[in-house]
Amino acid sequence: MDKVSGRLTVFFEEPFWIGIFERISEGKLSVCKVTFGAEPKDYEIYDFVLKNYYRLRFSPAVATDVKETGRNPKRVQREVRKQVQNTGIGTKSQQALKLQQEQLKTERKTMSRAQREAERQRQFELKQQKRKEKRRGR
Repeated sequence: MDKVSGRLTVFFEEPFWIGIFERISEGKLSVCKVTFGAEPKDYEIYDFVLKNYYRLRFSPAVATDVKETGRNPKRVQREVRKQVQNTGIGTKSQQALKLQQEQLKTERKTMSRAQREAERQRQFELKQQKRKEKRRGR
């Protein structure tokens, strides 16, 4: 059975509060960025996770190393405190987010290119139709 772990980091990035969902599954890291707006309360974050987790669009998976260790409660507490103070995003997470952003950008470009081409074609057809009507009405 494969182990899946997740982590949510919430931090303030001028002017909004941002949440970074990190999911490690089968040794691969995928990330999703969510903008909360105003500072979210703990219960609001919990409610958001419960209602919207399965709708989140995670980035493509990036290979990462997973450490399998016993968990000392005091050490876990120290790590949590350290993570709360460290407001930055991990480099692997940044890579995954950048990859997702680039994919969305290419999708947008292809969609807009297709729309532009369809509009040109429509204009051309309209022009041709007007020319035909003018010839008929001589």
